This record gives sequence, C-alpha cells and structure tokens, in this order.
Amino acid sequence: MTFVERTIRSLSEGMNFAALADDSARSNGMLQRVDPRIKVVGMLAMIVSVAVTHSLLTIASVFLIALSLAAASRISPLDLARWVWFPVLLFTGCIALPAIFITHGEPVHAGWPVTTQGVRTASFLLLRAETAVSLSTLLVLTTRWAHILKALRVLRLPIVFVVILGMTYRYLFLILETALDMFESRESRTVGVLDGPDRRRLAAATVGVLLSKSYHLSADVHLAMQSRGFRGEVYMLDDFAIRHIDWCWLFLFISVAATVIWVGR
Repeated sequence: MTFVERTIRSLSEGMNFAALADDSARSNGMLQRVDPRIKVVGMLAMIVSVAVTHSLLTIASVFLIALSLAAASRISPLDLARWVWFPVLLFTGCIALPAIFITHGEPVHAGWPVTTQGVRTASFLLLRAETAVSLSTLLVLTTRWAHILKALRVLRLPIVFVVILGMTYRYLFLILETALDMFESRESRTVGVLDGPDRRRLAAATVGVLLSKSYHLSADVHLAMQSRGFRGEVYMLDDFAIRHIDWCWLFLFISVAATVIWVGR
C-alpha cells in the first residue's frame, strides 16, 4: 500500500468518528439537552479561561469538570482516551519534551539535565492542550454539526465562513470515499508490482481526476442550491429556544470560567 493510499484510508477512518459523534449528539445525555448556543459560548469561555490561567491546579479542576460532564452526557471515558487524550498526549508530548531539558532553572536532582521550570512548562502545555481539546470534543459529541454551525452565528461569524465549514464537512467524506474507490478500482486492474515511476504517474493521474471531480461537484452543488432558493444564508427547520435551565447552564459556565481566571491569575 502506497503512502497516498495509507493517508486516504486513515482519513476515511474519520467517518467512523463522525458517525459516532452524530449518534452521541442524538442521545439523551445531560449536555445534549442544553441549547447549542449556550454550549458554544460556555465551552469557549472555559477554553479561554484554561488558556489564560497560571495555575496547574485550576486547569486540572476544569479537566475533572469536563470528565464529569462527559460521564453525565453518556460519553465513555475510554472513547475520550482513544479519540482525544492519547493522540493529544503523543503530539503535544513531542513538543513539550524538549522544554524539560532546554529550559533554564534549578535541576530536579543533582547531575540531572531536567529542570523544575522545564517540568512545569511542559506540564502546563500538556494539561492545557488536554483540557481544551476535551472541552471542544465534548461540544462536538453532544451537539449535531448543523446545530453547531447555526450556533456560531451567535458569535457574529461571517456567514460565508459558516457555509464553507458546513459544505466542507458535508462533502469531505464523499471525496475521500471517491478516492478510495478509485484506488481500489486501480488495484483490481493491476497485475504484478509496478515500479516507482509508474506508481507516481498513476498517483498523479488519480489526484488530477479527483481534483476535476471535486471542482465539477462544487459547481453542480452550488447551482442546485441556487435553484432551491439559496442566497447566502442557510436556514434550518430546527429553531432554538432558550429555556430557564439553559440560562442556568450559561451562568454555570461563565461562573466556572471567571473563577478559573480569578484563582489562577
């Protein structure tokens, strides 16, 4: 299997996560019943508070709050570990590890190149990344993607940006599935092992055909949307209605964020 095929197959595995996220968002958990606009504003406030606080203890407290909300929303911690914690730990750990050795300060132990300041810096980076990604993933797993996009309009994001996000999410998996079908079709018609130049030529030709298909697909989709009345704004049949309990959730989110900033200033 070539590098391009492995890349496309790994990206196509994201479709499984998207399907699971949609099923999780439709379940009857705690956060699933909260208004999407409240969740977008509340999670954003908590992520900002995690980013600006200077206390490891307060960041760890927010992480525990996110874990509790996940459990109350019927999201398995094992799924979070597989989807979020381990990948973030691996990626962020590779970035944070050198800071342990190159940051100047007092050594943890005589003769060791590891400094106390370096360990603290790496801990801040890892814990902030884990907590922020956990909160954002919690938002995705408890809210349908279309509702997230509609809720983003509360933040006054340009409608073009929201529409592009929605269309990209909708058709990205279709393009990936088309690419997989093209590679499988080529493999079923190939006898023996091709040499390097032939493999590169076929890969380049496949990429060219895929780009052409995606271009024509975007044009056809845009014409179909215009014929159905699209004039720049996306409308949904689901209308949001903020209840009294939603205002309580907003107060809770803002209070936690303000407390984290105050304690960790």
